[in-house]
Amino acid sequence: MILIGQYDSPFVRRTAIALRLYGLPFEHRPWSTFGDGDKIAAYNPLRRVPTLVLDDGEALIESAAILDYLDELVGPEKAMMPANGIERRRHLHICALATGLGDKAVSLVYERVLRKDQLKLWVERCEAQIGGVLDVLEKERAAVRSPWWFGERIAHADIAVACVLRFTGEAHPALFSERYPALKAHAAACEALPPFQEIVQPLAPPSG
Repeated sequence: MILIGQYDSPFVRRTAIALRLYGLPFEHRPWSTFGDGDKIAAYNPLRRVPTLVLDDGEALIESAAILDYLDELVGPEKAMMPANGIERRRHLHICALATGLGDKAVSLVYERVLRKDQLKLWVERCEAQIGGVLDVLEKERAAVRSPWWFGERIAHADIAVACVLRFTGEAHPALFSERYPALKAHAAACEALPPFQEIVQPLAPPSG
């Protein structure tokens, strides 16, 4: 398998960490959506990452779809997401909040870096959405007494939240502050694990 995308993307990173935790070998091509868009387009016309190219040439083009495939590949005993029912929906709820937070954090980076004149209304909206999600995730994580969000085993929700928190903290440090001690502790627990330490790429500072 070939994983396309740079690890400063929280979506690429969560996919790579899941692959490593599952013990699935893969080749990494750290292509940028800006500098290497034409290369990515050969596998994904959206020119987005992560893209996972399977051994038979099929390309999976969205992180949730990729992780769903990986869960199927390793089987229900190893899968980091329940197969069905209310437990699956609870996991998906946290994953959706995390990926939504990631989307808004990325959008805010683009707004600040790519636009000469930022749209104040859009910046305020993104910041409000980021703060709202952080508040909800903090409350939910603080109520959990198990080592991981849903018990004794790490799950996709744990990985998604940790990867998005790292990105948000690097891109917007004023937004992910000490107001969120439960999330800070969660992120630290994840980042202490070998796959998180191995698969990491600090966010490059804006140029110009």
